[in-house]
Amino acid sequence: MPQVKIGVLISGSGTNLQSLIDNTENGYINGRITVVISNRKDAYGLERAKQHKIDAVYLSQKDYESFENFNNAIIDELKAHNVELVVLAGYLKILTAKFIDVYKNRIINIHPSLIPAFCGKGYYGIKVHEEAVNYGVKLSGATVHFVDEGADTGPIIIQEAVEVSYEDTAESLQQKILKIEHKILPLAVKYYCAGKIQIRGRKVKIEE
Repeated sequence: MPQVKIGVLISGSGTNLQSLIDNTENGYINGRITVVISNRKDAYGLERAKQHKIDAVYLSQKDYESFENFNNAIIDELKAHNVELVVLAGYLKILTAKFIDVYKNRIINIHPSLIPAFCGKGYYGIKVHEEAVNYGVKLSGATVHFVDEGADTGPIIIQEAVEVSYEDTAESLQQKILKIEHKILPLAVKYYCAGKIQIRGRKVKIEE
């Protein structure tokens, strides 16, 4: 099978991006990252892309008349790089309905909780882990899912849990869950690129 062309959207340091870069370069994923796009100029993920000779693009919403136009510019950039799969790796902006329609069932996101717990509008970054610790849950984890028009509501591809100890802080839980993220995001992308994912309604089947 030919390699799947992947576009990654980021807003921060890009540790999940790095896990994708590593796993495309070592052949674990039958894909190639053709562009990394960030809405933040100082996102270290852009530097990670440059270090691996991947096109790194910064696009600011302030440069466009509307949020719709901003999203259209991202779509144009992805199309210019022939992107077939979009991965959101710590991207902190919502996507327009047009964006989701153009790449229907071809946008994957990673979220640092076991969806539907601690997800949706306002739940991102360290706040997710603060809420989990404050609630006193015994398990948390990470979820890879397809993106639809809701916030963290798309069909779930993979989930993995981790125990939350009495001593855990939001920061220590975040580090535990990052290790899971760096494992299951490349795994989900690997399955996608191998054509092993089927979506039926809300359910995702992975063919072994």
